[in-house]
Amino acid sequence: MRQSSVNMRQLTFAAIAAVVAAVVAGGVFALTPVGASSHREAPFIAGDPEADGTDLYSFVSPDNPEMVTLLANYTGFQPPAGGPNFFPFGDDVLYEINIDNTGDARDNLTFQFRFDTEFADGDTFEIPNTGPVTSLDDPNLNRRQTYSVSVLEGDTQGDTEREGRVIAEDLPVAPTNNGPNSYPEGYRQVAQEAILDLGDGITSFAGPRDDPFFLDLGGTFDLLTLRPLQGLEPVDDFAGLNVNTLALEVPKEMLRGPNDSVVGVRTTSYRESTNVLQDVGEPGEPFPEVRQTEGPQTQLSRLDLPLVNELLIALRDQDRWNASEPVDDAQFLEYVEDPEPARLLNERIGLEAPAPPREDLVSIFLTGIPDLNQPAEVTPSAQLRLNMDIPPSAEPDRLGILGGDEAGFPNGRRPADDVVDISLRAIAGATPFTPEFDVESNQLSDGNTANDVPFLDTFPFLNAPHDYAGATYSGAGGGVAGGMPDTGGVPYTDDFPDNDQPDSNEPDNEEPDGVLQRALQTLTGVFSG
Repeated sequence: MRQSSVNMRQLTFAAIAAVVAAVVAGGVFALTPVGASSHREAPFIAGDPEADGTDLYSFVSPDNPEMVTLLANYTGFQPPAGGPNFFPFGDDVLYEINIDNTGDARDNLTFQFRFDTEFADGDTFEIPNTGPVTSLDDPNLNRRQTYSVSVLEGDTQGDTEREGRVIAEDLPVAPTNNGPNSYPEGYRQVAQEAILDLGDGITSFAGPRDDPFFLDLGGTFDLLTLRPLQGLEPVDDFAGLNVNTLALEVPKEMLRGPNDSVVGVRTTSYRESTNVLQDVGEPGEPFPEVRQTEGPQTQLSRLDLPLVNELLIALRDQDRWNASEPVDDAQFLEYVEDPEPARLLNERIGLEAPAPPREDLVSIFLTGIPDLNQPAEVTPSAQLRLNMDIPPSAEPDRLGILGGDEAGFPNGRRPADDVVDISLRAIAGATPFTPEFDVESNQLSDGNTANDVPFLDTFPFLNAPHDYAGATYSGAGGGVAGGMPDTGGVPYTDDFPDNDQPDSNEPDNEEPDGVLQRALQTLTGVFSG
């Protein structure tokens, strides 16, 4: 599969794929920001944040092109001042990152994460730590989470035991960043100790990170309001919030299949089917087991491409989607062939989206883009597909394929890829491949063009979690209006791997006010016919 610049046919397919992303997100041209990623996306999983996958990323490592980085985020909307318990991984949750390297919509390789929590001191109210912490083995670190990594090989559809081969265990989780007094020498150097070499070229990390997703979420769910079009400053409602990250960096050769270098990636979570609450005993006794779980593993969450479940799948089937496997995606075909958001576009603004059945969406959304990331032999299914033969871009473009960058979304997904703006611009017809629409609106944006903090240049690439002393937020859905203050314990002031990444995070040269003014002018033209 070629690695040169994008040809016209490939970019045409890419433009359609970006439109697919926008249709999936249910965006209404210039009035509606695309919905949140996959934070609390279905009725059942909204009540189980420990098992709720929020975002998935898969990309060739920019600092080592022979490696692939896999990031799976869970437990979204974490305010930094989330004490006293904060947000640990679930001891009774099985987390997985699943790989399909043959294109048949069945897993070939699965990485599994299991967690265990212990408290050093039960006679204190201080849950994370009882004093200053300077290392992961500091005796003041009270709550200690460890995890194991297992590998499950072969097709595991219907496997309710899910017992893989353990390749590493008793691995320390990066602790909660609960404040500068708790980390007098800086949180970053402690978290750095949680980046671990597992052997065979595999590196792992588990712990809290800054949530890398950026979007005006509040406006989205206030009757589809886009704040900047009302003359208000754009707000990133994920700024200042944290998330739990499972991170692996693995050699390409470990993932590569027999036919080509395209892999489909998803992340899933499981709990045992039976949950029993029990008596907790008398005060002063050892830590009680409040509940016990047993029985077959039951899939609770599924995440691959962003924005699918909450805005493409109908409400009645959203929990069913989370429990499904790609090989059975034919049961959701109707939502792709006749997507409700496309009908809304026609009704709301008169945009003449193609009539169903949408064979273009079936071929692109479910199979990957021909000549880019479509497997040689493919069974249609929704997966985050990555062509590992395409090297990292020397000058990453946040618009990915629409910006002429083959290494970006929807060929995998990097943290800096602006899936919101990609979708907005494509649904507006703002590409060179839709000349019947208004190409002049090609700067269309919700005003959020980068994450609130830079990404790291090295694994695990996501920045350190915010602490209460430096973060300005208004709870889940709150935003940071400015930069982080220069206080010694704030995670963005400590020495850590270089986190400057201007090529992938710089917004366009045009100021947001100008962008939005042009979008407003375009809207006027649309409504005036």
